[in-house]
Amino acid sequence: MQGKVEICGVNTAKLPVLKNEETIALMKKARAGDQKARDELISGNLRLVLSVIQRFQGRGESADDLFQVGCIGLIKAVDNFDFVNHNVMFSTYGVPMITGEIRRFLRDNSAVRVSRSIRDVAYKVLVTKERLQAETQREPKPEEIAEALGISRAEVVTAMDAVAEPVSLYEPVYADSGDAVLGIDQIGDENASSDVWLRQIAFEEAMAGLSEREKRILALRFFDGKTQMEVAKEIGISQAQVSRLEKSAVDRIKSSI
Repeated sequence: MQGKVEICGVNTAKLPVLKNEETIALMKKARAGDQKARDELISGNLRLVLSVIQRFQGRGESADDLFQVGCIGLIKAVDNFDFVNHNVMFSTYGVPMITGEIRRFLRDNSAVRVSRSIRDVAYKVLVTKERLQAETQREPKPEEIAEALGISRAEVVTAMDAVAEPVSLYEPVYADSGDAVLGIDQIGDENASSDVWLRQIAFEEAMAGLSEREKRILALRFFDGKTQMEVAKEIGISQAQVSRLEKSAVDRIKSSI
């Protein structure tokens, strides 16, 4: 049938969609011990899993694996969502839970190994971040996460940096006023070939073609380490606009190198 896409044997074209009021009604039954209602809740929100795994395409993992891991996050969300005290839609709570589960899976399967103690701290940071984000409906600052966990801001940042996904050496670390510093510029290599210099020239030409707003966004994001929400607030635009402008600028830079 046209439009049919199967993941883990599930025809995604036929997945049901629950309205919020239907979700709450099923949630009440599930809390009362109705297993059928719980199953309906899970199947009725599988589209949330599909929407999340699209963000992780191209990471070297199969869609089936990501879908299965995302379903674990969905089940946790279904079992832990406090529909009485959480004044948010289930999707607002469920998406961060699904995302967190997939990120943990990708970290655990990463070739880069991090010490167990740092991973434990990073796990607590992610869980706390997801909880605060669900409660406040915004991305929490490192200071807020640190306060909630009773640790320092430096510990939060260090733990998150340690489990962050590797980035290309040709990603901009700093870019402003036409000058650019790449990740590779921070690595000394006396035997560097002319290819590096050619890439540097291509990068500078690509940077020259960016608008002042795009340059500022890249500078704030890659040099100052600000989140997209923080950049949006500083510049005075929405987080979605920041995300779009950042992706567009980085894609143009990559295509020029």
